[in-house]
Amino acid sequence: MNRKAYPTDVSDEEWAFVAPYLTLMREDAPQREYALREVFNGLRYVARGGIAWRLMPNDLPPWHTVYQQTQRWLKAGVFEAMVHDLRVLLRLAAGRQEQPSAAIFDSRTLQSTPESGGRAGYDGAKRRKGSKTHMAVDTLGHLLTLLVTPANEQDRAQVSQLAQAVQEATGETVELAFVDQGYTGDDAAQAAEAHGLRLEVVKLPHAKKGFVLLPRRWVVERSFGWMARFRRLARDFERLPETLTGLHYLAFAMLMAHRFVQCMAFCL
Repeated sequence: MNRKAYPTDVSDEEWAFVAPYLTLMREDAPQREYALREVFNGLRYVARGGIAWRLMPNDLPPWHTVYQQTQRWLKAGVFEAMVHDLRVLLRLAAGRQEQPSAAIFDSRTLQSTPESGGRAGYDGAKRRKGSKTHMAVDTLGHLLTLLVTPANEQDRAQVSQLAQAVQEATGETVELAFVDQGYTGDDAAQAAEAHGLRLEVVKLPHAKKGFVLLPRRWVVERSFGWMARFRRLARDFERLPETLTGLHYLAFAMLMAHRFVQCMAFCL
């Protein structure tokens, strides 16, 4: 069926890269009623536009078809695999080593909604009830790992799980993690050291006036800014934390695939 093109549609070059990851069964399988590319376009539309599943345009596949396939993709971890491979390719294209030796840890709090309110916590510092996404990125801002907790969880309490996940994702190449003052304390330092990481706290200058660009830490703040452009991630609209985690990987996969295609076009 011919339909109008949406700004969120995947390009031919991007589809050539992502299709092998998304094809959990043969493209010509008899169970498939809608083209896999159109289903992926439907998911991209939801993630970028922040709409409810049932509000998808009629010229995309039915919402329940896109939703069911999305759950299959999330459970299969296809977006995590995509982000991992794209991170390696983009690092090599930038003249870096395949795996990073340093990372940046930080978190942001997402306002809860009726769907996520049951697992939400209150973040006293942000004065907001919701969920907290703890993110680790490399020095280029590419996602290494992500952890979702209630917003009342302390950042320093997640260091062990973040450090372990980072080392698993990189093959234990990371030696240093830049953090803010929310990660101070002996317990956080020891938790990082148990996984071969050293925490370096980047502090605010004492004579702060106006906006200050903090060394290294600005990278993860930029990554949070990238996520804010996906309206589905502007708040915690998801009933399950696993879905929220998977949609963050999807958003990074979309951004990184686009960047990779641009890089290849420029290099050629």
